[in-house]
Amino acid sequence: MDNGYSDEFIGSEIEVIKSKNKDVEGAKGKVIDETKNSFTIVNSQNQEKRLLKKGSVFRINSKEILGERILRRPEERIKK
Repeated sequence: MDNGYSDEFIGSEIEVIKSKNKDVEGAKGKVIDETKNSFTIVNSQNQEKRLLKKGSVFRINSKEILGERILRRPEERIKK
């Protein structure tokens, strides 16, 4: 079953649907970097923003993904 959790996210369009940090809700852009705990995106104004995975729900490639489910380094997550 493809749940989107093993996908490569760098280069994907992302939107924050829900977050404990209300300041980032609705943020959207293209993923330019990913670490174990965060995404770095660039928005339409060419500004970079770091989004924490924990406590957030993202829409990535038309899939809703819980940040807690992807709290791994990208290379570890893709192997699974």
